[in-house]
Order: sequence, then C-alpha cells, then structure tokens
Amino acid sequence: MKKVFLGIGALFILFVAGLVVLMTVDFNRLNKEAYYVHITTDGEVEEFKVSNGEIWKSYWYEVPAYDKNGEEQTLKFSAQKNLRHDAYLKLYVKKETEVTSFDEIKFHELPAKVQELMKK
Repeated sequence: MKKVFLGIGALFILFVAGLVVLMTVDFNRLNKEAYYVHITTDGEVEEFKVSNGEIWKSYWYEVPAYDKNGEEQTLKFSAQKNLRHDAYLKLYVKKETEVTSFDEIKFHELPAKVQELMKK
C-alpha cells in the first residue's frame, strides 16, 4: 500500500512540475535566433473585421535587423499597437524570417557590434 501512495505522489509531483513549466516557459522564444531593430517610423496599419463585427488593427513593420555579429537582414513583423519611436527591440526569429515574439530593450543591452551599426 505504501508503494501505491508513493507512486501516486510521484505522479502528482510530475504533473505539478509539468504545469509549472507550461505556465512559465515562453515557447515562442525558445531556441530562436535573436535580431535587433531600431523603430523610427509608424507601422503600416492593417484593419480587419472579426466575426462579431469588431475591427482589429495590426501594425506592420519592415525594418533592417541585425544579428549579434552585425549581419543585416530585412524582417517583417506585426504588433498589436503602434510601437514607440526610438525604441530598440529584440526580435525572436525562426526559419530565417518568421518573427515569433519581441521585447523592448535598452540601447546598452544591444550587442557591441549592433550598437556600432545603430549609432550611424
């Protein structure tokens, strides 16, 4: 009987640990390449109507992005709001061009090579 309770307890602990991992890990950022961009313009607005009649807006940006080595690539991504001018973003990219997520960061958090390129 003691072994049964230990087995059930172990399964419960594994279940709770699995839930904690699912709630805390952002899978959109896991194992993605990081690129850095400087927002200087407004996004291009795209409006669409959803099934309940509401109008939603997306703001599309196509900007030069730099990896940690300073190599440039043009990336296109969307945001749910118009992003702040003079903001620096860290983009999480999979399959070369698919942006899955982004974070706003400070200039001093950029890699040194990227800082040099963005000062120009």
